[in-house]
Amino acid sequence: MNNTYKNLTGLQLSKLYTFEVAARHESFALAAEELFITPGAVSHQINLLEKELEIKLFLRLHRKVRLTAEGKRILEALQSSLNLLNTEINTLKNQSLVGPLTLYARPSIAQCWLLPHLPDFIQRYPYIELTVLTGNENVNFQRTGINLALYFDHQPSHQLHYQYLMDESIVPVCSPEYAKKIGLKNNLSNLEYCTLLHDCQAWSHGTGTGEWNSWAQHFQVNIEHLSQLSFDRSELALTAAKNHLGMAMGRKKLIENDIKNGALIMPFQHMELKCEQHYYLVSLKNNELPKVKAFSDWLLELVKKESIN
Repeated sequence: MNNTYKNLTGLQLSKLYTFEVAARHESFALAAEELFITPGAVSHQINLLEKELEIKLFLRLHRKVRLTAEGKRILEALQSSLNLLNTEINTLKNQSLVGPLTLYARPSIAQCWLLPHLPDFIQRYPYIELTVLTGNENVNFQRTGINLALYFDHQPSHQLHYQYLMDESIVPVCSPEYAKKIGLKNNLSNLEYCTLLHDCQAWSHGTGTGEWNSWAQHFQVNIEHLSQLSFDRSELALTAAKNHLGMAMGRKKLIENDIKNGALIMPFQHMELKCEQHYYLVSLKNNELPKVKAFSDWLLELVKKESIN
């Protein structure tokens, strides 16, 4: 055997790829299916590679092949090199999609709707360092360093760039235990015995009881003298409802999981009101950072997928 090693040639790199596929399947036939060539062509390339490298890569057994100890070492080195190459290619392709990106959102939207979907974004864009801030106020983008904001509100100012995301509807919700105690299911007359749970900052420039008042006016329900309990966040009102403190006004997009798992029910499920407010993604005009566009495109794709489902 000649112990003088010659560097790999381009033709041998092609054969090494065939070897990697065959080694992964431990089958020339399955490798042939993946590579769209015949098993004979796979066998021929492996034979040539073994002769050129002067290393036996496979043991040919009856109707199957098995890697030799040398073949296993070559496979490990090859897969490690391919992984390193793929990592470098991804880094180069995504070099503009790196660094901090700050999103501001209403607390209820962030907690109940956005967070469950974020693992997908992080997996797609591992080099973007996402920070999610929450609050009920509209932010000043130029002073805060915030790149994007997720609002539930009326149409934002034309001085900002905004993208419509989706509509919303509201419907009263409470725990099953509370509904049973008060006798609420499909019995609107017993609403008078309920405590109404309010999100007093449901949208900017809104009244503290805006959601309930809008619903009551639309369905001609008198709630003027009902007991009330108010919170500065929608998710707190929903948590109070889940703990049997009263009935909250639920936004359909935010209560979906609570309805599915039975934590909340809709006693008057046919009394659903479409909101005048919508969900928007807002940013400064001419904000053309690739990572801002990446998040915007991802969010629009998510909304489209949810609307189809």
